[in-house]
Amino acid sequence: MADRIVNFFIVYWSVLKPLIEISILWFVFFKIMIFFEGTRAGQVWKGIFILVLAFFLAQKLGLNTLDWILTKLFAISVVAIIVIFQPELRFGLARLGQPHLFGTGLKAEEIDELIRQLSMALAYLSQRRTGALIAIEREDRLKTYIDSGIEIDAKITPEFLETIFTPNSPLHDGGIVIQGNKVAAASCLFPLAQNPYLSHTLGTRHRAALGLSEETDAIVLIVSEQTGHISLATNGRLTQGLTREDLVQNLKSLFISPSQMAASGVKM
Repeated sequence: MADRIVNFFIVYWSVLKPLIEISILWFVFFKIMIFFEGTRAGQVWKGIFILVLAFFLAQKLGLNTLDWILTKLFAISVVAIIVIFQPELRFGLARLGQPHLFGTGLKAEEIDELIRQLSMALAYLSQRRTGALIAIEREDRLKTYIDSGIEIDAKITPEFLETIFTPNSPLHDGGIVIQGNKVAAASCLFPLAQNPYLSHTLGTRHRAALGLSEETDAIVLIVSEQTGHISLATNGRLTQGLTREDLVQNLKSLFISPSQMAASGVKM
């Protein structure tokens, strides 16, 4: 029996090996494309994937001239990629170096209460066109950004958030960070998005929200002081013009798994 299995692999390994290699390459590039999606690096990865696939096929099919050209091209491209995409690579390495814990540490009913308080607070700020920038910590720790601001450790209420973000208040500039179900710090500095394709109409708050969501898995909420519109940034993507109901649905989908909702009776 063992001999038959060994013979099978000897006979079919020449067929299986390329399939395994292609599958691994496809998986790696797919993950990289997802990671850099929404950045300028993401616009280039598809082209790089095509070049790598052409290089792989040239080697397998014995196309020596094409193989030689692509080999020289890759040698130059490695240096070019490091120089051109230095910000994206820095963000990626910083993300890999962060400690990851398991979510917010809150139970489903506590998350539901957090979402209720946040939706009330943002609707309150939106009605008054009070600009706000709120980062909610998930698995990626936000200690670096908490340290850049003023630590508070306060309960989340609409009135408290309005006090923080009222123009001319001492903590108005910057954003706040929420850890668990409390405001951990205010007047925090967030990195601005590096994506050159962003609309020029986006203000500093929206760019800071996108920048933080590019570097971490934080959920970042924004209220525009010009329009009062509520926006949400996550994974480098911005969703604008949310109603209070839209905000609740988005937050629940980002925070609560279906199994948690079923166990706790939380409704979407």
